[in-house]
Amino acid sequence: MRNVFLMVFALWSLQAAANDLPAPVAQALKGAGIPVAATAAWVIEVDAARPRLAVNARAALNPASTMKLVTTFAALDLLGPAYVWKTEAFASGALNDGVLTGDLHLRGGGDPKLTYDQFERLLRQIRARGIREIRGDLVLDRSAFAVSAAEPGRFDAQPLRPYNVAPDALLVNFKAVTLQLIPDPEKKTLIVAMEPAPANLDLVNKITLDNSNGCGDWKERLRADVFSHGLTTRLVLTGAFPESCGEQRWNIAVQEHPAFVLGVFLQLWAKLGGSLTGGVREGLVPADARAIGVLPSPTLAEVIRDINKFSNNVMARQLFLTLGMEAGRRPASAEDADAAIRSWLDARALSVPELVLENGSGLSRRERISAEGLGRLLQAAWRSSVMPELMASLPVSATDGTMKKRLKQNGVAGQAHIKTGSLEGVRSIAGYVLDKTGRRWIVVFFVNHANAGSAQAAQDALLQWVYERGAG
Repeated sequence: MRNVFLMVFALWSLQAAANDLPAPVAQALKGAGIPVAATAAWVIEVDAARPRLAVNARAALNPASTMKLVTTFAALDLLGPAYVWKTEAFASGALNDGVLTGDLHLRGGGDPKLTYDQFERLLRQIRARGIREIRGDLVLDRSAFAVSAAEPGRFDAQPLRPYNVAPDALLVNFKAVTLQLIPDPEKKTLIVAMEPAPANLDLVNKITLDNSNGCGDWKERLRADVFSHGLTTRLVLTGAFPESCGEQRWNIAVQEHPAFVLGVFLQLWAKLGGSLTGGVREGLVPADARAIGVLPSPTLAEVIRDINKFSNNVMARQLFLTLGMEAGRRPASAEDADAAIRSWLDARALSVPELVLENGSGLSRRERISAEGLGRLLQAAWRSSVMPELMASLPVSATDGTMKKRLKQNGVAGQAHIKTGSLEGVRSIAGYVLDKTGRRWIVVFFVNHANAGSAQAAQDALLQWVYERGAG
C-alpha cells in the first residue's frame, strides 16, 4: 500500500511540476506585469512522448513570426530543399539588327529573392540574345499568384514599410529601395543615395542635418511623402537627421508592383545600352512567344535561411502562396495555400485543430496556433529528412539573426536554435535547445499581453532553465 501511495505521489508531483513555470520564468513575468494566464509554454525532449513542461499549452494564441516554422517546414517537406523558382523572359514579334518589333514578356514564378542584382542577370541574358531596342511594351505575366487588393498599410498603418509589401508572382527586389543616408558635416547637408533608382521614381531630398548630440530613433524624425501620377512617382523626404548617427540605411517601399518593375527595368536596361519605346501592361505570355531568358532562384534551403534567420515577412508570404501554386492552383490564393498546408498536416497525421492561417508569415492579428501544436510540429520536423535544413535556418542564440544579441553571457549561448516572433502585444520563441548534458529539447513559449514587449527576460530565462535543468 505504501509503494502505491509513493507512486501516486510521484506522478502527482511530476504533473504539478509540468504545470508550473520555473521560478526564474515566473518571477520575470511578474516583474514585467504579465500574468501566467496570458502565456503558453511547452517543453519536451525531442524523442519523448510526454512534455517536461506544459502551461496553457493547448490555448490557441497568436504566435507572431514563429508561424513561419509551419510554412517553412511544410515547404521543405512538400517541395524539397533543392526546389527553385523561375523567372522567364519571352519575345513576341520580329527581331532584326538588334531591334525587337514587338513586346518583351516577363513571367514571374513567385521567386521570393529576385533581387536587383539577380534581375540584372536576367536582363543581361536578354541583351545577349542581340536585343537592344524594344519597339513595343514590357508585358508582365503575374498570373501565378492572385493579386492582393488589400491596402499595404492595413496591418499597422505603415504602408511604406517593406515588411508590409504584398506578395507578387513578379516580386523584384522586395518592391523596395534602399536609401543610403550620408552626413556631410563640412557642407552641413545630408546626401541621400538610392538603390535601385527606378527611372520613374523622382527623389526629392529636403532633409536637414541636425548637429545636436544623440542619435536615438532617427527614423521617427524623418518623413516620407509619396505623390503618384500614372506610372511616375515622386518621393519627398523631410525632417532632421542627427549628424551623430553617421551613415544609415533606410529601406522603403514606394510604388505599386507594375510601376516598380518598369522603373527598375528601365534603369537597368539603359545601363545595358538598351531602350524601350512602349510602356508597361499586364498579360499572359502568348503561346507563340520565344523564350529568351530564364533565371532560377536560390534553392529553397537557402531561401528559408533568410525567412527564419531574419524573419522576412514578404519572403514567407511568397513561399506560402507557392505551396498553393504547387498544389495545382493558379492563380494561387491564401485560401489555396491554407488548404495545401492542412492537406499536408493530415498526410503527416499531425492534428492541429486550433490552427488559423492568414498569410503564413505571422504578420497577422488573426493567425493562431497552440504551444503544443507548434511543439508537436517541431517534433515531427526533428524526425524528418529535412531536419538539417530547417534547423540550419533558425537563428542561433548569441550568434546570428534575430537571436544575435540575446543570451550572450549565458551558458545557452550558441546552444539554441530559436525562431523569434514579435508584434504589438505578442512575443514568442520556438525551436531547439541542446542542454549541458547533450540532450536536445523543443521549447515553445508564447506571450499575448499588452506588456508582451517586456517578456524577453522571461523567455530567455526559460531557455536558460532548459539548458541547465531540462533533464532534471
